[in-house]
Amino acid sequence: MTDKQKEILCSLALSHIPGIGLISARTLFDVFGNASEIFERREELLHHLQPSSRKFIKMLENTHVFERAKRELEFAGKNGIECISLGDKRYPSRLRECQDAPLVLFFKGKADLNALRMVSLVGTRNATEYGRELCDRFVSRLHELCPEVVVVSGLAYGIDIAAHRAALAAQIPTIGVLAHGLDRIYPAVHRKTAVEMLENGGLLTEYMSQTNPDRQNFVQRNRIVAGLCDATIVVESAAKGGALITAGLAESYHRDCFAFPGRVGDSYSQGCNQLVRDNKAAMILNADDFVKAMGWDGNNESQRPQAIQRQLFVELTEEEERLMSILNAQPQGIQINALVVEADIPINRINALLFELEMKGLVKALTGGVYKAV
Repeated sequence: MTDKQKEILCSLALSHIPGIGLISARTLFDVFGNASEIFERREELLHHLQPSSRKFIKMLENTHVFERAKRELEFAGKNGIECISLGDKRYPSRLRECQDAPLVLFFKGKADLNALRMVSLVGTRNATEYGRELCDRFVSRLHELCPEVVVVSGLAYGIDIAAHRAALAAQIPTIGVLAHGLDRIYPAVHRKTAVEMLENGGLLTEYMSQTNPDRQNFVQRNRIVAGLCDATIVVESAAKGGALITAGLAESYHRDCFAFPGRVGDSYSQGCNQLVRDNKAAMILNADDFVKAMGWDGNNESQRPQAIQRQLFVELTEEEERLMSILNAQPQGIQINALVVEADIPINRINALLFELEMKGLVKALTGGVYKAV
């Protein structure tokens, strides 16, 4: 077994040990650097867990979770499914920054999970003709403005499947995030669309095969939809629903959130209108509004005067030099989430580095979370 396979195996086992949640597993992962080390150095866990956690440490010796993980690796190998562990360079960098990110993802398809620009379209399962037309017009125009964009949604009824089909029609890569394993498609009526997505997009899940599409899994799935992307757009939503949960998660991850407004009184526009009213989402009317707000059009340079003069003979750290190299190659600027992906530096560290570079007069902050070299 290779080191990579061992890490995936240990990550799967750790994820399915009873009594340990995502946050605890991630905390241990961050302390030890990888899942394999957690099992190899389990006697050291008492220094990082409560004394009452001796039971958990004993459970690390449970061979059942490893047997189940091995079967899943075999299933993935036979079906052309990629198993991507948290420490793998192919793991979505945006999602990795979320503290509740899965330790392992299962992916089948051709899309780049670290594409430069990624956006999720979400909404009600009871989409109206208005909502479906919005998806079609928005995605078609978005492709004209940003050909390299990737569209993400949840393959559910309504707005989700409308977004995927609009992306396929526009030949945009589209990724469906599932609430079950890759041994099935739910709902089954979306199987044809799901198969088409594999050619120019893909299917992604944190769940092993034989996992049922239970209600709670859809709520869990929403955090991946939000965490994968630079921004989340709510197309239609009732006053309550999964789309609003996804929007809230996007906000908690410090991602941009947008909503299309609807007519007052329309039940499936209530959620969007509330998001705008409560300043939890910016209102957009079309793809041009969205691209401008995100700074993806290259025309959002601030007009305020430069307050800090650039220093001569500035000394830069290795990380600062890496950021400046990327910024200098993007004369129109680059959105911060894309910068995280390219530099492979955590978002909290990126923010600190950008602040230092601003103070040195080397970097300017623009609207939409865009930064450019001065």
